[in-house]
Amino acid sequence: MPEETRTIGYICPVCGQAVIASRTAFQLAAGDSTLPCPCGKSELGFHQLGDRCEVTAPCLFCAKDHRAVCGNDALLRKSLLALSCPASGLGTCYIGEEGQVFRAMEKLEAAVDKLRLDEQADQRGAFLDETVMAEVLGELKDIAARGGVRCACGSADYGVKVGYSSVDLTCARCGATLRLSAATPDDLDDLCVRDTLIIPGRKESTL
Repeated sequence: MPEETRTIGYICPVCGQAVIASRTAFQLAAGDSTLPCPCGKSELGFHQLGDRCEVTAPCLFCAKDHRAVCGNDALLRKSLLALSCPASGLGTCYIGEEGQVFRAMEKLEAAVDKLRLDEQADQRGAFLDETVMAEVLGELKDIAARGGVRCACGSADYGVKVGYSSVDLTCARCGATLRLSAATPDDLDDLCVRDTLIIPGRKESTL
């Protein structure tokens, strides 16, 4: 029986290329490791902390590393883990099943292309894509009006924080957060097919 593998992806903030590789579950859990970009100027790092792992990812948006700690069970088994930049909401790395990671990376590359075009034209606005953000907020309002937003802890009370390329829904009871991407038209399409939005609940929250 082949050993279970995890696909890992991020975009190098120095050379701009997508870095995607596979690691076995044993490699990730056995000790500290890195996934360097072929350019040699950035890397994704994994630091084991017993039953947890600290992930350090380079960020395109703010040009510094972001760190997050997740349980090894989620690291090795969840279909998709996403670490994102607190300032922009853009993803910094994805870990999970191959198909899920490749789809997430495609969306991230589209968002990064839009960001680069805006920077070249000196047209960076309040949001990465103002049209997409407006549509996402409108769709979120419709879902909320139908009573479709709630937390796994049982609460239906939540707060909304609008970022540069994402919207965070935070449970008023347990503090857990659900991040909705609002960077590309694909993000809007993904939201439009959802009847409900479930905040994961603090005990289930990961990266």
